[in-house]
Amino acid sequence: MAIFTGAGVAIVTPMKENGDVNFDKLGEMIDFQVENSTDCIVICGTTGEASTLTHDEHIEAIKYAVDKVAGRIPVVAGTGSNCTETALYLSREAQKGGADGLLIVTPYYNKATQKGLITHFTDLAKTVDLPIILYNVPSRTGCNIEPETVAFLNKNVDNIIGIKEASGNISQVAKVARLTEGTMDIYSGNDDEIAPIMALGGKGVISVLSNIAPRQTHDIVMAFLDGDIKKCTSLQLKALDLMNALFCEVNPIPVKTAMNLMGMEAGPLRKPLTPMEPAHVEVLKKAMVEYGLKLA
Repeated sequence: MAIFTGAGVAIVTPMKENGDVNFDKLGEMIDFQVENSTDCIVICGTTGEASTLTHDEHIEAIKYAVDKVAGRIPVVAGTGSNCTETALYLSREAQKGGADGLLIVTPYYNKATQKGLITHFTDLAKTVDLPIILYNVPSRTGCNIEPETVAFLNKNVDNIIGIKEASGNISQVAKVARLTEGTMDIYSGNDDEIAPIMALGGKGVISVLSNIAPRQTHDIVMAFLDGDIKKCTSLQLKALDLMNALFCEVNPIPVKTAMNLMGMEAGPLRKPLTPMEPAHVEVLKKAMVEYGLKLA
């Protein structure tokens, strides 16, 4: 059974001006998501700036999210690392903290072989009792999980049950779907690919857009699941300019900027991420207003 079906938010980690994690604002954002039909909170992923959180902050954010959600919807914790031992530690702590599942990115920088990926993910899966969603985003990690590797892990490791596919390669997603024959829960990792990945049997999306438009993102997925493909496609295309604007600089720079423009107080970014270029801010503002979002 899937951890969730629908739109999961790859939630940002709000920061105070001094750079500390702003847990009060994180709580407000979680409530906003739950109240606006988001189907899952995905904490400490790429959008959550997990790579610049200390281990203590990372674990605290997971535990905080679990406590704040209080069982209303699932919480999936990002626990990946380029170091297997670090990922093992974070995964064990996430399980202790009450997470419903794990999102584990391919090891970045190391550029592991497919054999190395099998060893890495198998070791992690054996360490916890939680269901695991693999996270494939080669543009950021320099490492692609080949469809055959996904199928091997799905077949041979009981709790590897899903994949967040952000390769941008629909042909690769199709091959994963064919090789796993419905036993792998596939989630779009790109907001602009929800409809095509759903058409290949996907369960939904792990979304950046949901941070600022949770109900609308949920509705894109639900329209498909309800059999209204025309509506799903229409909603997807209506949001396309905003989706593109949210990636005109590296994620999560634009989405945090958008949240601040809406008065949601996401706060600053952690270095080496820097404030958005003024020209890009104007592009983002235009897309937000045209989509119907209100600026503060």
